[in-house]
Amino acid sequence: MTSTAQPARTAETEERRPGRWLALSALVLAVLLVAVDATVLGLATPYISEDLSPSGTQLLWIGDVYSFVIAGLLVSMGSLGDRVGRKRILLVGAAAFGAISVLNAYATTPGMLIAARALLGVAGATLMPATLALIRNLFHDPRERSLAVGIWGAAASAGTAVGPIAGGFLLEHFWWGSVFLINLPVMVVLVLVGLRTLPESRNPAPGPWDLSSVVLSLVGMIAVVYAVKEAATHGLTGVTAAAALLGVAALYGFVRRQLTMPRPLLDMRLFRNRGFSGAVLADLLTVLGMSGLVFFLSQFLQLVQGRHPFEAGLAEVPAAVGAVAAGLVAGRAARRYSVRAVVSGGLAAVGVALAALTTLSQSTGYPVLGAALLVVGVGAGFSFTVTADVILSSVPKDQAGAASAVSETAYELGAALGIALLGSIVTGVYRGFTAPPGTPAAAHESLGAALEASKTMPAPSAADMLTAARDSFTHGLHLASGAGAVVLLATAAAAWFLLRNQRLESAA
Repeated sequence: MTSTAQPARTAETEERRPGRWLALSALVLAVLLVAVDATVLGLATPYISEDLSPSGTQLLWIGDVYSFVIAGLLVSMGSLGDRVGRKRILLVGAAAFGAISVLNAYATTPGMLIAARALLGVAGATLMPATLALIRNLFHDPRERSLAVGIWGAAASAGTAVGPIAGGFLLEHFWWGSVFLINLPVMVVLVLVGLRTLPESRNPAPGPWDLSSVVLSLVGMIAVVYAVKEAATHGLTGVTAAAALLGVAALYGFVRRQLTMPRPLLDMRLFRNRGFSGAVLADLLTVLGMSGLVFFLSQFLQLVQGRHPFEAGLAEVPAAVGAVAAGLVAGRAARRYSVRAVVSGGLAAVGVALAALTTLSQSTGYPVLGAALLVVGVGAGFSFTVTADVILSSVPKDQAGAASAVSETAYELGAALGIALLGSIVTGVYRGFTAPPGTPAAAHESLGAALEASKTMPAPSAADMLTAARDSFTHGLHLASGAGAVVLLATAAAAWFLLRNQRLESAA
């Protein structure tokens, strides 16, 4: 009797770990930290340009190097967490994230800020895979895990809303470096709560952390993302083609190496699971289709409709509210109906909302924009929450870190591709606007540059130039939103087939 009762009690204790919800609060703070930091830099860019006077290339690197490094290191850091301990890598990464934020805030040269952003990317790459992997190991009851994933996703969505609002407020009252210092109090609370509440978990038989695989993954992802962004900005050049070939070759070498290693950095057999592969692909294409809207909407609100940074941040709140609400009920909806119905329905809703945004103009009232953003948030909240649950449920607990890293890499790669491909539509259309005589060439580079150029032009010519520039930018945004809508609707159809017969677990 005793020998059979003890395992049952152990399993029940493991399933209902005391303090698991308090531990989740630390993970929520971690994802909030990354989400806020990813959104505040865009608002601060004009102020950084004025203070540090970076060149155009340096300004691009200030904006891009963070995502380059994160994309290149996610898989490696997720696998490292599986090996050395997810709690350990999360807390070390969080402490480093806070310390490096100070370095960003007080950077005095463009080169120093670029280096600080790169280091912040290294720290950020440790956080996201570790949070999802710890959720997989904290919550053994599938229904509780679905709710925990929903809360995790809601925090990410809330962070994308808090970032512009907090950043806009700080930029109106303090210097640009203050947007980085908001990381510090969050980091302190995260570390203190995490030390006391988070359990340590790791792969019991992980094998060595293969440095060659790390280098191949890093070089491959950075080179591919760089090539895509450069091709969109400057067209296909020799340097861009070389970077693309280097990236593809490195990623091919990475995959080949993983298939031949007895204990690989990333088990490529995970992709044989149709649910896992379908969820990852859906995430990548969804972010690709939405990223053009996310990247250019704040510019539209500020530079076309004339809103202040804080007001522009508030205007984007409905998307976060919708995502939070949908994320909290997504798991229950997927069990009641089906995984593919919830994911496909959510993606289709986002596609329809993006199609509606092709009607935006300078005079469009906020109710139309707010309603479209609310639908975008609800659809994305349903889709991302359920696909994250599918990814976690498809892998053994020992490989949760690597699987979570694959999911996050899909987000980063989707964002890079989306901004590059859809961004090229906006910039290509914008640069072709018809300007009155005497317009500086710099005005064709960006709408922000056109606003600066207008200050040196006669008033009538400046007004005509700004009208043409704004109309051209808005037309480019229409085309990017339409292309995004097509991508989202196609992804919804693909998810319907790829996630066929996929179910979320109903009991532990």
